[in-house]
Amino acid sequence: MKFIEIFTDGACSGNPGPGGWAAILRFNETEKELSGGEKETTNNRMELTAVIKALEALKYPCEVVVTTDSKYVCDAINKNWVYSWKNNGWRKKDKKPALNVDLWEQLLELLEKHKVSFKWVKGHNDHPENERCDKLAVGEYLKLS
Repeated sequence: MKFIEIFTDGACSGNPGPGGWAAILRFNETEKELSGGEKETTNNRMELTAVIKALEALKYPCEVVVTTDSKYVCDAINKNWVYSWKNNGWRKKDKKPALNVDLWEQLLELLEKHKVSFKWVKGHNDHPENERCDKLAVGEYLKLS
């Protein structure tokens, strides 16, 4: 399996509002940037979309480390919350509906194809790839504003 590093970020002006997402994929010394946006969305949807779009760009099953500043994404996977939500009919512990089910379903399907681990980094803290992703994501929602 090829080892791929993925760095992601999402951004939103208002929540909901125009939003952008970005990802950097790195294989050895080769990098590829991906980004996009939506006119009416939320920050969490953009964070999830960034991871989904990056994993969708992989042509073969890979070993992947996703680095993100989204606690929402990292904790939902690393603490197995998303699997509990799914097993409980997309309901959280408090019986309220889980949000962004459409995106979580897409992500879970991609996680079956690849060996993925998630690493959290603090946002806006001089992490070079996170800062690049943030600029790309903000640029995407500014195009829509």
